[in-house]
Amino acid sequence: MVERPYTLLSCGMSIDGYLDDAAQDRLLLSNDADFDRVDEVRAGCDAILVGAATIRQDDPRLLVRSAERRAARVARGERPHPVKVTVTGSCDIDPTARFFTLGEVDKLVYCATATVDDARKRLGDVATVIDGGDPVDLHTVAADLAARGVRRLMVEGGGTMHTQFLTAGLADELQLVVAPFFVGDSRAPRFVSDGDFPWGPGHRARLAGVRQIGDVVLLRYALSDRFGEKD
Repeated sequence: MVERPYTLLSCGMSIDGYLDDAAQDRLLLSNDADFDRVDEVRAGCDAILVGAATIRQDDPRLLVRSAERRAARVARGERPHPVKVTVTGSCDIDPTARFFTLGEVDKLVYCATATVDDARKRLGDVATVIDGGDPVDLHTVAADLAARGVRRLMVEGGGTMHTQFLTAGLADELQLVVAPFFVGDSRAPRFVSDGDFPWGPGHRARLAGVRQIGDVVLLRYALSDRFGEKD
């Protein structure tokens, strides 16, 4: 089997399974205590991956917020922040997005073979552009990340990335936070879309933990035999 990073999917959703609503402003699905928990998880990872749509829609920073956690990473011989990774077919990404401009850390862009040249012209000054296949193959992405020294990968969305990692059998752990409200709008993005998932009625995912964090609940699912690995 090709070596790949331990892969942890992290997601917050409404009770009815939505990642956001249909409004322009981002919907907050968590609370301060859980945001701090996510920051701790980030600090323990070598790389954080989001899809290009998440960069376009949310303009995330994807940085470790806590100064103490950044210092602890440096003390371990690591950069203050994990490597930033994105996957895109079209490479329609703004080079001034915070994904690229914030944090002195490597930024990796995996794009489809046909768009590599254009992507390097557009993003070559702010990121390393890598041929991910045509279409982009997440197995190729995972193997390349492992070859670059990424042992622990955190996937923070969006729904397309979660769906692709899950259906490809590349996820070892799911950390799913459920917010105490409904969105109730089919125009809004969901946690996952249609797909052939390894877990169904005949093969149930193992619930490894439940934790209340203020008014939200964290569900941890073990999705592979590697669940819980640290390195």
